[in-house]
Amino acid sequence: MTEGSELHPKLFEPSTLILVVVLSVFGAIIGLQLLTTLGVTPNTSMIGALVAIGLARIPLALFQRYRSIHIQNLAQSAISAATFGAANSLLLPIGIPFVLGRTDLILPMFAGVACAMLLDGFLLYRMFDSKVFPADGAWPPGVAVAEAIRAGDEGGRKAAILGLGVGLGAAGSWFGVPMSAFGIAFIGNVWALLMFGVGLLLRGYSKVLFSGEMFQSVLPGADLNAALVPHGFMIGAGLMALIQVGVVIFRRDVAADTNVARSNSVGRTLGLGFLAYLCIAVGIALVGGLASDLSLVMLIAFVIYAAFAAFVHELLVGLAAMHSGWFPAFAIALITLLVGILIGFPIPALTLLVGFSAATGPAFADMGYDLKAGFMLRTGHGAAFEADGRRQQLYAAMAAFVVAIVVVGLTWKGYFSQNMIPPVDRVYAATIKAGITGPAATSMMLWAIPGALLQLLGGQKRQLGVLFATGLLIAAPLAGWAVLLGIVLRQVWLAVRGADGRSVMEVFAGGVIAGDALFSFFNSIATNILRRP
Repeated sequence: MTEGSELHPKLFEPSTLILVVVLSVFGAIIGLQLLTTLGVTPNTSMIGALVAIGLARIPLALFQRYRSIHIQNLAQSAISAATFGAANSLLLPIGIPFVLGRTDLILPMFAGVACAMLLDGFLLYRMFDSKVFPADGAWPPGVAVAEAIRAGDEGGRKAAILGLGVGLGAAGSWFGVPMSAFGIAFIGNVWALLMFGVGLLLRGYSKVLFSGEMFQSVLPGADLNAALVPHGFMIGAGLMALIQVGVVIFRRDVAADTNVARSNSVGRTLGLGFLAYLCIAVGIALVGGLASDLSLVMLIAFVIYAAFAAFVHELLVGLAAMHSGWFPAFAIALITLLVGILIGFPIPALTLLVGFSAATGPAFADMGYDLKAGFMLRTGHGAAFEADGRRQQLYAAMAAFVVAIVVVGLTWKGYFSQNMIPPVDRVYAATIKAGITGPAATSMMLWAIPGALLQLLGGQKRQLGVLFATGLLIAAPLAGWAVLLGIVLRQVWLAVRGADGRSVMEVFAGGVIAGDALFSFFNSIATNILRRP
């Protein structure tokens, strides 16, 4: 068979479609249950791959198709899309109006965020393998899934190295060490991850580092979060990152015509994406009754800002996910809410704004992980095979999103009637009620300046400002130590083994991330069961 003549498995073949739908239902339920009880959404990609691998071992002809690594890739793409889609993109946003007692806004919100979720996945599909979101970017969870699927298919030395990583990842996670942070240090951009680690440590030890009198005037109580320092940094870095993306898209001094074509394609995709978000924002505003709550000027301002906030939230979450494998979606949505409060939107508008913003990003980032895994698994099969495989992954994700919409549509009343609300919704609701004071707003704007400068210094490829702000937004100092230790060991390993050691290192790192994800998943399930009355 010549290169390019091989056909990629199709999603709509009955055995594949049945597997995808069943896994999507399973993933959606898992995501809803864990988000409402524990406040977290696990990455279920590895579970989908393991289910497909396990079914392939059943000695019946019906299950032999599942031996294909490309069908396993479709399976993991679907279950993870359903998990993040149902939990983060659908249930979380509609929980905000419920907490605020505005049940009349739930259905308008549900319709809007469902459209935003579908658009989210499609936009990443269109922008994957561009200069903004390159296929050779880190996307650590995607690397982990790809290496696990390859090891299951090939066995031998690679499987042993992966197994060693899985064991270490699970063991470390058992002792409370965030091993995924350790694993990503072997895969991602060193400079970006260095800033991520430093940000994590500064946030974690801020009360020790900044407790002296000299810091009290700028950091009362030595609390970075209370002073809105991380939020300010992300605003500055995010706006600068947006400018840098624009420069990449509109720059014409690229070497190859194909690069020009790709830049033009990304520019069109971003433009159409923003227009689509604008249309969704108009729909949410009108169906949500904002026309009667706002003046014409404020209504126009809401529509434009809501579309912009959703758009920027998506890009920032995607960039953080690509470089670090972590994305502070909850925190960035909170930032868009704080700015909305400063603009002066009333409570109904703020409710719809933060839900709409929160819905974009998770599905976008998750699609990036899945496409990275597929890209690695399809390497060497030719351009036509890659294009078709990527298209089939899009179909799998969209099918999973539709399943997620159905599952959430059937279950949200049951969750809310039992007061099972995503915990972060109460944070958003409290913020909307409390507002933001003048000094806090000034602090946030001032800290935006160093955030923008750091992002400018690192450039579009390194994303120093965005990754530093991401670290500041996450209260996990152990993750900071894990990242820095991983970076040191990575440099030592490459110094000893040279470039030839990179492949072994990435397989091992993939195993560590996979082990951490698997332990966290099953531990979350067990914790959820034990918490039931």
